[in-house]
Amino acid sequence: MEFNPFQRKFRKGLKKVALVYPNRYVGGIANIGIQQIYAEVNEFAICERFYADIFDGLKSLESQTPLSEFDFALFSLQYETDYFKTVEIIRKSNFKGIKIAGGPCVMENPKPLLQFFDAFFIGEVEGRLQEILSVRSPEELCGIKGIYTGKEEKVRRVFPKLGKHLENEIIADGAYGRCFLLEIGRGCIRKCTFCLVRQIYAPPRWRGVEDLPEIKGVNKVAIIAPSPTDHPNFKDILQIFIEKGFEVSPSSLRADTLDEELLELLRAGNVRTITLAPETASTELSEFLKKGFSFEDVKMVAEISAGKFEKLKLYYMIGIPGESIDDVRRIVEQGEELKKYIPKIEISVNPLVPKPHTPLQWLSFGGHGGVAGLKKKVELLSMLSQRCGIELSKPNLNEFVIQTILARGDQSVSGILEGENYRRYLGFLDAIKIDAELPWDFIDHGYRKSRLVKEFEQLMLAISKDL
Repeated sequence: MEFNPFQRKFRKGLKKVALVYPNRYVGGIANIGIQQIYAEVNEFAICERFYADIFDGLKSLESQTPLSEFDFALFSLQYETDYFKTVEIIRKSNFKGIKIAGGPCVMENPKPLLQFFDAFFIGEVEGRLQEILSVRSPEELCGIKGIYTGKEEKVRRVFPKLGKHLENEIIADGAYGRCFLLEIGRGCIRKCTFCLVRQIYAPPRWRGVEDLPEIKGVNKVAIIAPSPTDHPNFKDILQIFIEKGFEVSPSSLRADTLDEELLELLRAGNVRTITLAPETASTELSEFLKKGFSFEDVKMVAEISAGKFEKLKLYYMIGIPGESIDDVRRIVEQGEELKKYIPKIEISVNPLVPKPHTPLQWLSFGGHGGVAGLKKKVELLSMLSQRCGIELSKPNLNEFVIQTILARGDQSVSGILEGENYRRYLGFLDAIKIDAELPWDFIDHGYRKSRLVKEFEQLMLAISKDL
């Protein structure tokens, strides 16, 4: 059961706004952005939520009202593979109101979805919702900051300053368990070359301790930011909540920011699993990805954590330029070495997706050897991890192929969402010419494309010297 402090009854004259998360409830209820939108819209309208696994996304959670009876449908697109359910909901619902999509996938590249929506919002929407939802027709959306209808030649991303945190939230059992979602920062100070966050949520912003709410009615706090341990007052924030008796659950951790004091705080906050993302077992490839820490940092964390935590989870990528089969083999060798300190090791491996707006956006998917090479690497990792008793989370490579096509595609790839075989669009996995016009070039995220080109060329030159 969920506790909802915002739910309102229908009242004549108030606009009805559907907030659609085209994936499972457990993920949607743990999304702080959706919580923010829901709270804000309910101040001046009626907002109800739709989830893919509740009434098949066609009726609202709050009142079981069909989507077709709402004036607006706001879709939050977090993952490219959610596009399929998105299109299904739009078609099955027979929705005739105004359809607007937002979220990281829209900020990345909305072109594959252009024919399915009236508009897209490029950026972070808090503080802008009343203006957007005041329109009476899709045509009136043109000219609103951050709005893209397909007609604009350029759209500049909108981002706000971070002010006071929400005082109230819907409390339910989500991806972090039953907890309060506490967003302490947005954007990232790191410069990882593969990461979309560094571009689309720039500049990095932190909430001060004075901006945090008084939390009641729950005993766990999920502390959320792309890299929460980079917050200048992270230890103080942990200490405040631990002293009040809360369990804590940080969204991610960096090995180079963890020391004995911080690990003790996490243990006191009932954290049982340490999750780190080395991304690669190669020192040279780590430099290529600009991770900023080494396996020695990970090993030091494991040593300090011995006997204090139940599990160590490690995230790696394959398909990185210059990657050898020995680099792949070393992923499991590193896990085996860390088992000396924390016996339960889980390794999660996914292929590198060359995302738009990153310095790696011109790469081919799969690296040398393509998809066939990725399959061989996954098979090797499966064999080695099974042999030494390490739990391995393997990727569905077809899903990552589709994800890459939808992330880098233009309007033509919408055919996939209408039932066409994705193999018709495999050309979008190929390397992109450095001077090519890109489908997402119309989005102004505040960086110069020439700077990304220069960074890409420097990265490729450096990795070629190491081969």
